[in-house]
Amino acid sequence: MKMNDAVFGELEFNGYDWIGYKNMEFFGTEVRVAVIVSGEDEEQFEAGQYGAYNFLIEKWDQLQQSILKAILDYYKQERYELGYEVEPNETYPLIETATQLLKQITLVGIFVPDNDLINLFDIGLTFDCTWDMENGLGICLKKGEVMQVGYQDVVL
Repeated sequence: MKMNDAVFGELEFNGYDWIGYKNMEFFGTEVRVAVIVSGEDEEQFEAGQYGAYNFLIEKWDQLQQSILKAILDYYKQERYELGYEVEPNETYPLIETATQLLKQITLVGIFVPDNDLINLFDIGLTFDCTWDMENGLGICLKKGEVMQVGYQDVVL
């Protein structure tokens, strides 16, 4: 089943969620991201979903810096907890700057939860990352504030 939503664009229902694709700029690089909107096949989205998505798109240029800082903090903490400060590991190289970090991550998805999750977060972002190809990286945002950073499954 397919539909064309005025806000989310062309979407296809996969049995669980609605999925479409959008080109976005992330720190000067255009990437194609999956837009996943939680919802039933009745094609009716909630006002909160539109609001959260529109907020993300409108504030995207400003939000990128705080998102990148949160990822860098998370990465440094993960590296420390795994002991790679002492015993170097080529999978988890020393990354100290945003520029170094940008070479290791790729924005791949935007998840818009329904009202069941909207109290926890209103937008999820997923990234592929070189240090954990299997689990990737996920960020939960609420009104533009980073609430949680972890594996992709924190979002989905």
